[in-house]
Amino acid sequence: MELVPTITFPEARARVIHQVTLGRSLPVTELVDLPAACGRVIAQSIYADRDYPTLDRSVRDGFAVRSPDVPGRLKVIGEVRAGEMFNGTVHAGEAVEIMTGAPIPEGADAVVMIEHVVRQGEWIVYDKLAPSGQFVSPKGEELLSGAELCGPGKRLDYTDIALLASVGCSAVHVYAKPRVAIIATGDEIVAIDDPAAAAYQIRNSNAYSLAAQVRRAGGVPEVLAVAKDDRDDTRGLIDRGLASDLLILSGGVSAGKYDIVESVLSGFGAEFYFDRVAIQPGQPAVFGRAREKFVFGLPGNPASTMVTFEIFARAALDLLAGATESRLPVALGRLTREFRHKTGLTRFLPATLSECGSLTPVAWKGSSDMAALARANTFLMADADREQWNAGDIMPVLMK
Repeated sequence: MELVPTITFPEARARVIHQVTLGRSLPVTELVDLPAACGRVIAQSIYADRDYPTLDRSVRDGFAVRSPDVPGRLKVIGEVRAGEMFNGTVHAGEAVEIMTGAPIPEGADAVVMIEHVVRQGEWIVYDKLAPSGQFVSPKGEELLSGAELCGPGKRLDYTDIALLASVGCSAVHVYAKPRVAIIATGDEIVAIDDPAAAAYQIRNSNAYSLAAQVRRAGGVPEVLAVAKDDRDDTRGLIDRGLASDLLILSGGVSAGKYDIVESVLSGFGAEFYFDRVAIQPGQPAVFGRAREKFVFGLPGNPASTMVTFEIFARAALDLLAGATESRLPVALGRLTREFRHKTGLTRFLPATLSECGSLTPVAWKGSSDMAALARANTFLMADADREQWNAGDIMPVLMK
C-alpha cells in the first residue's frame, strides 16, 4: 500500500471536492410535489411564467396620486384593495385610497402614506412633494417573464419553495437521494441495546450519529453490521457497502495492529487521495475510491467521526446528490475568554455560540467525550498557524 503524505485541512477538503466533482455520475431524477422538494437538489431549470410584480403596485397603505398634484388638496374618488382593480382613472386633483399590494390606478404615478395626510371628509391634504414612483413597485421590478429562477444542482430551501410556488410550480424534478453505507469497525463495538454489554465494550453510537448526519445532509443511510477486526469479515462488509453510492467506515484507520481498513480496501484496488490530515480531532482520516465508489474511513472516536463527516464526507454527499457546490456552515463568534492551542493542526473543538455572537469553548476530555459534544452547539475552528486568541477576538466556528 502506497503511503499518502499528511496534508492540511484546506488541501484535504479541496481534494474531496475536486475528486468527487470529476468522478461522479449524476443520480437519476424523480418528480416530487413541491412541499416534498425542500432540502432536495433540483434537476431542472424553472423560469418565471410572467413579470413580477405583474402590475405596478403600492408598497404602502395610503393614497394613489398624480405627482404634479402635490402638495395640495385632493378629492378621494374611491378605494382599491389588494386582490382587486380600480375601475376608473385618477384625474387632476383626485386621489384613490390604496392598500399595500394593490395595483396602482390608471392616471396615478405615486403613493403618499396614510400617516402623512390630513383627512377632511372626502378630501385629503398633503403638504409634501411626491416624486413619480414613490412607494410604487413597478411591473417586472423583481422578475421578468422568462427569467431563470433556479437551475440543476441547487439544493432547495424554504425561500426557493416560496418562489417556485409563486410562479405556479406544483411539482419539480429532483435528483434521487444517494444511498450511503455505514460500517462501524472493531471487536469492542456492540449493539446499543445489547443487555450483556461489558465494561470493556462500546455501544455502537457512531453508526447512529453517522446515520443522523447522512439523513440531515440529504442521503439515505444504510447501516450494515459491525465489522470485526478480522480481514475476511471486514472484506465481506466492504464488498456489500460498495454497492451503495458512498461508503463510510468508522474506526480501523489508525496505525494500530488491528487497524486494517486501508489494507482491506487496497485489496479492492482502492486509490487513496489522503489518509492523514493535520486536524484535531480526526487526524487519521482516509478518503479514496474503490470499484468506482468513493470511500471514507473516519477515525473511530465519536468526535473524530462527527467532525470528519461534516468537513469531508458531507461535501462528497452534497456533490453525489447532484449539487453544484458544497459549503461549510461557518459563522463567526467573539471569544469570551482567552484560547490557546499548539500550532500545526487545525482544531475543531466544542463550543457554545450565543444569539449575540459570544463564543465560549466547552471543557472536554477528548474525542470520546460525547457529553461535552452534546453540550456544545458549534465547533470553534482554530487556525493551524496561530497559537493564541484573546478575549474579544473574532474566531470562525463550524455550526453543528
